[in-house]
Amino acid sequence: MRYQTFGAHTGLRVSELALGTANFGTNWGSGAEFDDAKKMFTTYVDAGGIFLDTADVYQFGQSETFLADLIGSDRDQFVLASKFTQGAAAASGVSRTGNSRKAMTRALEDSLRRLRTDYLDLYWVHWPDFVTPIDEIVETIALLVDSGKILHAGLSNFPAWRTAYAVGVARERGLSANVIGVQGEYSLVERSADREILPMAEGLGLGAVLYSPLGGGLLTGKYRASDEGRLTTLGAVIQREDTDQKTAVVDAVLRVASDIGCTPGQVALAWELERGRRSSTAVVPIIGPRTPAQLDEYLGALDVTLDEAQHRLLTDVSAPELGAPHDDAAAQADSVRGGVGDRFVLGYPVP
Repeated sequence: MRYQTFGAHTGLRVSELALGTANFGTNWGSGAEFDDAKKMFTTYVDAGGIFLDTADVYQFGQSETFLADLIGSDRDQFVLASKFTQGAAAASGVSRTGNSRKAMTRALEDSLRRLRTDYLDLYWVHWPDFVTPIDEIVETIALLVDSGKILHAGLSNFPAWRTAYAVGVARERGLSANVIGVQGEYSLVERSADREILPMAEGLGLGAVLYSPLGGGLLTGKYRASDEGRLTTLGAVIQREDTDQKTAVVDAVLRVASDIGCTPGQVALAWELERGRRSSTAVVPIIGPRTPAQLDEYLGALDVTLDEAQHRLLTDVSAPELGAPHDDAAAQADSVRGGVGDRFVLGYPVP
């Protein structure tokens, strides 16, 4: 397992794969019992993993209590991250959800109690509530950092402009090490983050944590033969094969997997790991296994190497349409290329 600093504004070091623990517990009606969770945790740690991702809503708090038992006295060995917004119960109520100062401070105290720790390395605002002002979120994060209860914070599933505004507010107030990362969905069948989120993260020096690198199982190809998986456990999948492009992507992943002699899931994850290695900032996929066998497969991706032709095939077939103004700006750059130098046009680097 390789390690990297999480963004350009902190020395926080993380492993190149984060262990997502949404399946640690069974309070959602599906997931892993403690013994299987322990096997997955131990296997991940033995592989060199140190970055643990949970949330108060995961298994309605059970994920955090499982982690407390698994971490034990080794707390400082890990980068421990949790999230808040939705609450730790099926019906948490208006006062225990959202991103207000009241909700954030209460949720953190509850997570620290369940995790049996006095601090989090990274605390995520899980979802925007579109009610709480960004200034209140940034100010509350600052209070929690000053208290020592969190070391850093990040915004998950936020539009790029809201994150950029939050980072600007934090830096204006001399708090550059407070808001340090973004989290969102990203895979070969969901690359919307390439429009704004990831360029913003790279431009502002933020780390990026990316969930569902297998598209909720779609990139394994298993849903072409059966509904077994998230469809039968949670009754939903994150991605469906509902466009011609997604079909072409799955076809390409299956073809590369056959050529290399590995699983399609390992190909999809290997591509995302390589995407991170080519980035100017930390890009960390979250793996969220439900069984020890799934984790073994995911970790096998660390030993998969895509050649340049395979990487280009997967990158090209999955490329999102960027739309305006991106496409127009690229066309304008092409039209004046070389006009003010071969490397930069209108202030933007030219590929």
